[in-house]
Amino acid sequence: MSENQSLKEKTAKGLFWGGFSNGIQQLLNLLFGIFLARLLTPADYGMVGMLAIFSLIASSIQESGFTAALVNKKEVTHNDYNAVFWFNAAISLSLYLLLFLCAPLIADFYKTPELIPLARYSFIGFFIASLGISHSAYLLRNLMVKQRALSSVIGLTVSGITGVTLAYFGFSYWGIATQSIVYVAVNTACYWHFTRWRPSLQFSFTPIKEMFGFSGKLLVTNVFNHINNNLFSVILGKFYTEKEVGYYNQANKWCGMGQLFISGMINGVAQPVLTKVSDDLERQKRVFRKMLRFTAFVSFPAMLGLGIVSEELITITITDKWYSSISIMQILCISGAFTPIAYLYQQLIISKGKSRIYMWNTIALGIILLSGVLLVHAHGIYAMLAVYVSTNILWLLTWHYFVWQEIGLKLRHALIDILPYAVIAATVMVITYYSTRSIENIYLRLASKIVLAAALYVAAMWGSRSVTFKESIQYFIKKKPHEP
Repeated sequence: MSENQSLKEKTAKGLFWGGFSNGIQQLLNLLFGIFLARLLTPADYGMVGMLAIFSLIASSIQESGFTAALVNKKEVTHNDYNAVFWFNAAISLSLYLLLFLCAPLIADFYKTPELIPLARYSFIGFFIASLGISHSAYLLRNLMVKQRALSSVIGLTVSGITGVTLAYFGFSYWGIATQSIVYVAVNTACYWHFTRWRPSLQFSFTPIKEMFGFSGKLLVTNVFNHINNNLFSVILGKFYTEKEVGYYNQANKWCGMGQLFISGMINGVAQPVLTKVSDDLERQKRVFRKMLRFTAFVSFPAMLGLGIVSEELITITITDKWYSSISIMQILCISGAFTPIAYLYQQLIISKGKSRIYMWNTIALGIILLSGVLLVHAHGIYAMLAVYVSTNILWLLTWHYFVWQEIGLKLRHALIDILPYAVIAATVMVITYYSTRSIENIYLRLASKIVLAAALYVAAMWGSRSVTFKESIQYFIKKKPHEP
């Protein structure tokens, strides 16, 4: 088998397993999320949501961008994985002790004393996660998407059952916190099971110094990414109440499930595949454009479709006590349709070794988002959402500029790859919404929206002779991918 054919098959299998895995994961998230949302209150979700940004930033610091550094490195040895393992473990333990001591300050910031014990308990999760970073990088580098998928599914199942059980017995937000810790622990254990590599007590931090020039920039970038993604939880927690944080977090969770399904599909293949073809600029451009078309083909109908069924979905599954989350979710789904495309742009930049560009671009976006949201926070959550969504969408032009510099992809060609799917999906959703709005039965209306939107989109793809659509169908039927 030729190297080109091997890479094509690995890419296709990676996309398949990534899609299958994330589909199962989001179904599990949906199932357990429904039970939890029915048992818990918006304030319960708000309590955990206010701590999310601290855990995520700490996780980024302890991971320090070494996953991407290991994946992008031409040759990786046992010493590289071993140095990363012990460095991550040491840093995460130090961070946990620091956050343990800072818990009263966090509680004081939000004026919520109950956060002190909750913070000290919740933060255990990122230390456990540090023990699986090298193993995760090993699986990712070797395109072992199936093993990563199984790890996530097992972790979600065990942690979901744990969270629902605790919520049922009245542990409120402690159940959500425990669910997160159990997920990380099980996921890490599965990574160890599926990976042949094991750490040894003899180690040197010399590889850390060699990789830190690249990974250090990703560290800063990831911290700002988490800040960007959790602005609302912090600002709402500071200026509003736990209830508002809970409504936003619930809407963001549902929107996030859709985004993760799409981003997760390409997460296991984009960076390693783009890195492998980085020496051939024209081939890399072809591979990237094909990934771009596939992402747009899936992202726009999925996220815009999620937006138009949000009212029925939330009302049926988690009851109308979460009704205030619906309009927030609809707005977030618009931004969410573009998020996987931005993610793909970022993976291309990282695959070219330009972590510095990735870092400063993300920092600039974070500063603009924070400034804009703070500027309008007094006008309410919808003004903040408008700034947040529009800024994220427009920032795609900035990401594209750097991709153009790296591989020469013209904006006109990118728009040709993206816009047809965006226009068709938006048109389909408008027709679907107005065709079904007179249906009074909420269950029948939900089913009608899903069936009609899917039928119209498939018909539009078939009628427009979409190559991406035909290749996707052919792969599932014949399991034989085409040349990218």
